[in-house]
Amino acid sequence: MSDQIELTLPDGSVRQVAKGTTPLEVAASIGPRLAQDSVGANFDGRDVDLRLPLSESGAFRLITKRDEAAGPFIRHSAEHVLADAVKRLWPEAEYDAGRQDHSEKFQYDFRLAQAFSAEDLEKIETKMREILAENHEFERIEVSREEAEGLFAEKGETLKVERLKDIPEGETITLYKHGEFVDLCRGPHVQQLSQVKAIRLLDTGGVYWKGDESNEMLQRIYGTAFGSKKEMAAYGEAIEQAQARDHRKLGQELDLYSFNAYAPASPFFHPKGAVLYVELMRYVQDLYVKYRYDEVITPQILDVDLWHTSGHYENYREVMFFTDMDERQFAVKPMNCPTHCLIFGTQLRSYRDLPIRYADFGRLHRYERSGVTSGLTRVRSFCQDDAHIFCTDEQIEAEVLASVDMLTEIYDTIGFGEVDIELSTRPEKSIGTADMWERAENALKEALESRDIQYRIAPGDGAFYGPKIDFHVKDALGRGWQLGTVQLDYQLPDRFDLKYVGADGGEHRPVMIHRALLGSIERFIGILVEHTGGAFPVWLAPVQAIVLPLSEKVIDFADETYQRLRAAGLRVELDARNEKLGFKIREAQIQKIPYMLVVGPREAEAGAVALRLRTGEDLGALPVDDVIERIRAAGDARSLEL
Repeated sequence: MSDQIELTLPDGSVRQVAKGTTPLEVAASIGPRLAQDSVGANFDGRDVDLRLPLSESGAFRLITKRDEAAGPFIRHSAEHVLADAVKRLWPEAEYDAGRQDHSEKFQYDFRLAQAFSAEDLEKIETKMREILAENHEFERIEVSREEAEGLFAEKGETLKVERLKDIPEGETITLYKHGEFVDLCRGPHVQQLSQVKAIRLLDTGGVYWKGDESNEMLQRIYGTAFGSKKEMAAYGEAIEQAQARDHRKLGQELDLYSFNAYAPASPFFHPKGAVLYVELMRYVQDLYVKYRYDEVITPQILDVDLWHTSGHYENYREVMFFTDMDERQFAVKPMNCPTHCLIFGTQLRSYRDLPIRYADFGRLHRYERSGVTSGLTRVRSFCQDDAHIFCTDEQIEAEVLASVDMLTEIYDTIGFGEVDIELSTRPEKSIGTADMWERAENALKEALESRDIQYRIAPGDGAFYGPKIDFHVKDALGRGWQLGTVQLDYQLPDRFDLKYVGADGGEHRPVMIHRALLGSIERFIGILVEHTGGAFPVWLAPVQAIVLPLSEKVIDFADETYQRLRAAGLRVELDARNEKLGFKIREAQIQKIPYMLVVGPREAEAGAVALRLRTGEDLGALPVDDVIERIRAAGDARSLEL
């Protein structure tokens, strides 16, 4: 067996190194300046620590402090500095776990009798800067389970001793140490603390240990960090914009939806919010006609035996709701897929019937822990624009690409510019054979590559029943969101014994494709509110136009104009309050209403309105019919322009 491995660099060149070589040693072999500037590396699509010994060949890239990809390394490292600072200030505090996703923030949970105050955060931040100035190097240490348990037990870190139990037997256990501080951690981290140039603590709050309400409450501190003060300043500006666009804030201001303790993490959509909801559903239904889908309606509560058959009970039950009826256990459905299998199985299908495409707007329920629910983006009750396609192996490529076309069409219409595609492979917790998974993963790869669609691999992030293609969009603030998904499944057709008669007269097993476009409609609306800042395109605007009479003298013509717009099928309001015109216009702009139709004596006499846009543009006097046609045309075309 060779003791050499091959590293394929971004320029396509191949570098041969000895097994056990670390990324930092690779950097040093290329040049001392590169080694000095490196904060981490990426190996076969995953971020790795500079001190990790490499044991196999693969794609390799060094990440320097000027690289955008350096952010997660920097924030993960600042996270450890946060815990160090808290321990120095409150030696009796115990630290639990940090954050898995360091793309924007870091966090740590602490066991401490007191709740952290704003003044405490200032003290912690000051202490963190002192620690950064010490410029310790990070040290990666592999230890046995017994050594780690002994270390943390001696330090009195009982939460860490418990966390050790979550690490599977046989998995390498690593510690990361800087100065005197040490923590149980997989990494990766920067080389030394001086590579963290700017830090800011953002917030604090109480959280249940491991997100379970039955556990004790811990104190969580959130923060962020960057490799330069300039990046931190840009982040601060982005935060201000994000706060102004927060969908929870705008939802209340625009009277779109609300939440109530009687139905935790389950939104109530008000009339204006329901307009958004219904219009999005209508749009997807229009696509169903174009792409030849059939809609179905399925029950919400089903016998638990169904979920044993599908595999959800064994792999998903921790987020399911259960109830007992007639001495039988039932579950509220978290997904539509098993019910669609039941419909397919009501008769023996022919290959001539395939592909069969079932779409379902059924309401779903999942038990998201209270510690992770957030506005519309993480709820317990929601609806997906869900569909399942039953097809032959030969039809997979065409069906996957048709789903990609649908997704692309939607994101163009909504105004999402950049779309990143991610192919997720078999997770550790899964069903089915390795051969079936390999077939499914290869089928998705071949479909994407047949059209030269660029994608990245997300190892182990697939659904428990099959690999998937996820679509990530960038909103107006440049933030990434995962929306649509296309998942290939050989497992459920097998579990439900689904069959079709092939051209050879024999029985064959169909393939199942799971597909969602918007994903959860609730979550999509939350993202859309923040993307648009509540200034929705005309076809989605809850109120498309408002008529603003200048005085009571023209109220009759204003009401006639209002009725004409209503008769034309437009969503319109009449502001007949005895208020100044400037006040009414400001109110309409706050409500993000696209068109303001101002009516004064001259307009009433001419049978016209003075048209103003929410952007502030004044288009002057126009005939009412022309205004109606303008609004209707923009809505019918689902245009982004007014």
